[in-house]
Amino acid sequence: MKRAVMMGKRMIIKGGTIVLPESVIRGDIVVENGAIAAIRSGSDLDTDRFDADDLSAETIDANGDWVLPGLIDMHCDAIEKEVEPRPNTLFPLEMAFLQFERKLAGHGITTMLHSLSLGVGLSLRGEHLVGEMIRLIASMREERAVIRHGVHLRYEVSHLTGFDLAQRLMSEGLLDYVSLMDHAPGQGQYHRPGAFERYVMKNQGVGLEEVVTIVEELQERRARVDWNKLKALTAQAREHGIAVASHDDDSAESVRRSLDFGATVSEFPLNLETASYAYARGMGVCIGAPNIVRGGSHDGNLKASQAVREGVADILCSDYHPASLLHSIFVLESEGIPLSQAVNMATLNPAKALGRSEKIGSLEPGKQADLIVVRKVRDIPLVRHTIVGGTLVHATRDMG
Repeated sequence: MKRAVMMGKRMIIKGGTIVLPESVIRGDIVVENGAIAAIRSGSDLDTDRFDADDLSAETIDANGDWVLPGLIDMHCDAIEKEVEPRPNTLFPLEMAFLQFERKLAGHGITTMLHSLSLGVGLSLRGEHLVGEMIRLIASMREERAVIRHGVHLRYEVSHLTGFDLAQRLMSEGLLDYVSLMDHAPGQGQYHRPGAFERYVMKNQGVGLEEVVTIVEELQERRARVDWNKLKALTAQAREHGIAVASHDDDSAESVRRSLDFGATVSEFPLNLETASYAYARGMGVCIGAPNIVRGGSHDGNLKASQAVREGVADILCSDYHPASLLHSIFVLESEGIPLSQAVNMATLNPAKALGRSEKIGSLEPGKQADLIVVRKVRDIPLVRHTIVGGTLVHATRDMG
């Protein structure tokens, strides 16, 4: 994920409560040439002495606020709502993208893998607009960017006409992550009778007669899925260094099938037994931050905090609500999860899953200076500063 921004000058984040991969300390972070040059703990500090370089540096006084690595969001389809906030009301893609990235910086997300679907063929999930949006993201991150942008291609197994586009996007280096989905009536999150139909009617603005036709056509396509062709697609992804994930695994059998496709991440397993099996088989288990914040699944599936407490979930994503990612970290801490562990779930662990942990994902000397300064207001964590590659891209100041 390239990012076309200038590296900032020397910067010091002073007096923060710094969350490291395995501990929390009070100290300073020194940034040089876009990377973390040093982390000075409280025992190393002498407030009466400053290096000459310190005096000329850009300084952010954290004043005890939390300093975290920038959040890494592997799965978030919120860009779809930015483009189409209501059914059949499309906004210009450039406008939606540029406004959305500023929101993301304010939420503390410094790396976003926009989740775009080759799915039911409606709206932004149709091939034409998906391809256009992916190419827009690629051009924007080359020209200029506020945060780091990538693409998570969600491939619906029954979308039979999407193979060629997916292969082209991979070959052109436009994808960072690929997941296989099976959103069909009776499958995964739509296993309850009528669940799929209700979802399509609500989110796509179609009537009962139209949804009946959609379901009939979907079932006909699913019967013609070439699973060997799908396996070749995921093999191509791995050859290009693209991580592969499954989606909505609901049993040990579905996990074994996902592993057979080369998946290394299980997204949103539907029950604790499946999450436990996937984790035991060495998969990263990704759960939704909104599930943590709200205290449960909106579909009545696995309670994400239970999976964390049981030690079988290790990645957080915002799913559809970017503001939940930071908040879920502190909810987990309030429930007894060590802060470093909770932070790793939204930073270091997704970086490892994507093969990028050598450069981003934790506050360590030598890594890119992607970090956020966080303060609580009425027990709600809010981002005061967001720094990406040593450049301050978001800052707020309270009135009064």
